Amino acid sequence: MRDGLFGGLEPGPNKFGDGWLHFAEGMALTVVGVGLAYMGVQQGKPLYLVGGVLLALVCFFGTFSVVRDDAREKAAAEAGAPRALRLWRPARYRYGCASVFCPEGEPWQGVLTPEQFKELVWTEAGYADQLPVGDKVSGAEVPTDVLLGRS
Repeated sequence: MRDGLFGGLEPGPNKFGDGWLHFAEGMALTVVGVGLAYMGVQQGKPLYLVGGVLLALVCFFGTFSVVRDDAREKAAAEAGAPRALRLWRPARYRYGCASVFCPEGEPWQGVLTPEQFKELVWTEAGYADQLPVGDKVSGAEVPTDVLLGRS
C-alpha cells in the first residue's frame, strides 16, 4: 500500500507555482505602494508620497529576492529527485504501527517513523533545508550513514 507515502511522505518538496504566486503577491503590494505615492502627489501629502515610494521599492526588490530563492529551491528539488526516488520507491508504509520499512532491506534497513523516513529521503536528495519545521527530527535518531550502508 502506497497511499501513506503519497500523502504525508512525499519524496520531495512541491515547488510547483511558488515563484509565480510570490511574484504576483509582490507586484500587487508594489502597486499598492505606487498608488500611495500617486495619492500623495495628487493630494499634496508628502508622507504618503515617501511611504508609498519606500513601500513600492521594498516590495519590488524583495519580490525578486523571494522569487530567486524559490527558483533555487525548485532547482534543488529537481536535481535531487532521482536520489530521493531511489529511497522512496521501494519503501512501504505500515498503517498499523505508522512506520516505514523496506521489505528487501535495500537500499536501507530497519523501521522508521514517518518523520525519520522523510528526513532520510530529503537529506539524501540534498534538500533537507526545505523540510517543514515540524518534520525535522534529531540527527542522532536517524543514523543515515548506517541506514544507507556507509558506516
